[in-house]
Amino acid sequence: MKHKFITGFLFGVIATAGAVAGSVVAFKKSYIEPVEDKVEEINANRRKANRKRHGAHMG
Repeated sequence: MKHKFITGFLFGVIATAGAVAGSVVAFKKSYIEPVEDKVEEINANRRKANRKRHGAHMG
């Protein structure tokens, strides 16, 4: 009886840790990475606009 409890408890702990890790990875992929990509895109557009703005007044 004691052996079954320990086995079940350890399995539950591992399953819970796996579920939490999966949730964290899914949250990162669906919310954090798109925001970081959008910020990088905005910064790239800002750099392009600055180059164009300065380049237009060179001649």
